[in-house]
Amino acid sequence: MVIVNIKPLSVNEVWQGKRFKTPKYKEYERAVLLMLPKIKIPVPPYSITFEFGVSSKLSDWDNPIKPFQDILCKKYGIDDRDIYKGTVSKVLVKKGQEYVKFKIE
Repeated sequence: MVIVNIKPLSVNEVWQGKRFKTPKYKEYERAVLLMLPKIKIPVPPYSITFEFGVSSKLSDWDNPIKPFQDILCKKYGIDDRDIYKGTVSKVLVKKGQEYVKFKIE
């Protein structure tokens, strides 16, 4: 394992000024909140696993994490600061068959 001795930079420190949700994100958030099932959430600390089915090879593996994770936190009443481990994978699928799988442990 490679170690780089520097404090990790928070996404909140990356941009200047306030960031606003786009209309596309607001629509996505509404849709996902309606689709998410009722599940039993364990006690923290959490481990989260994501699998993103994407239709473009150009999709970055990490881009969908934060928006989807924020929606999960909103739905299930968890705080993402209590997530101590994450596993993410990207799967290439045909256009129109995109998906997100997740597990909170």
